[in-house]
Amino acid sequence: MSNLEPDPAEVVCDEQPAPSILLLEPREVPLGGPRAMTVRRTLPQRARSLIGAWCFVDHYGPDDVAESGGMVVPPHPHTGLQTVSWLFEGEIEHRDSTGAHQLVRPGELNLMTAGTGIQHSEISTPTTTRLHGAQLWVALPDAHRRTAPFFEHTEPRPVSCGTATVRVFIGTLPGVGEATARVFSPLVAAQVDLPAGASVELAVDPLFEHGLLVDAGVATIDDVAVPTAHLAFTPTGRSTLRVSAGDAPLRALLIGGEPLGEPIVMWWNFIGRDHDEIVGFRAAWQAEVIEGTAAAETFGRVDGWPGSALPAPVLPGIRLKPRE
Repeated sequence: MSNLEPDPAEVVCDEQPAPSILLLEPREVPLGGPRAMTVRRTLPQRARSLIGAWCFVDHYGPDDVAESGGMVVPPHPHTGLQTVSWLFEGEIEHRDSTGAHQLVRPGELNLMTAGTGIQHSEISTPTTTRLHGAQLWVALPDAHRRTAPFFEHTEPRPVSCGTATVRVFIGTLPGVGEATARVFSPLVAAQVDLPAGASVELAVDPLFEHGLLVDAGVATIDDVAVPTAHLAFTPTGRSTLRVSAGDAPLRALLIGGEPLGEPIVMWWNFIGRDHDEIVGFRAAWQAEVIEGTAAAETFGRVDGWPGSALPAPVLPGIRLKPRE
């Protein structure tokens, strides 16, 4: 999924101190157009920019596709990141400039590594009546952000942990399992399902920061209630995470990772390290894909998309710089 905000803000992300549980509220972001989807964004925001290398969390649905129009995201670029697509309901068709053409369904992972540059499209399939899921981004560390782009699709198996069911789809969750998808920094992402009134105590890596995004129900962590669509952040230093469901069944996404330790600049769909890189990424996209004037190919082409690619928004009139 693209960041389709018409006036995307620059986001400079670095490590920030936080209390033991920091509750991050979602903000609604329309993705453009008269019938376009609205997503709930919990990362990044002023209170917290990164959880490990996780730098972007959008949560959407359940949407009635007849009313919302579903997901229709034309080809658009990415650099310096990995996109993670995870569904609870519906089906999405993915195409990208590596030649990948893949459907993703609930319980399956689409992981796209942009590296030096990629473009892709996403559209909900004609048979989808309800669409519900999450799109997350992982910032590539500086040592790996110039890797060649590639795409992976996996189907992680569910694991019983007492009354909980856990699917680890990125990285490793101690005592539960390890995902096969390729990542470039120590990470974890897992779906956690709990019956109403039940609890689970998960072993976690004490070197990781963690976040729990509640999709359905209400979670409790350390006596802090985490409502639906909110993201609870916990800093490094804990070796267990006890999650309890309220009066309704709980479904949540657990994400985490070692602190990235590098500042990053996010603007539109690009991740760089400074203003000049972002300017260069935008210029390369416009010249190659929108105007067709580039001598070199960075982003490739998406075969099978019937329309045009998304032009980049206009950059702000000031130099992108860190926020204090």
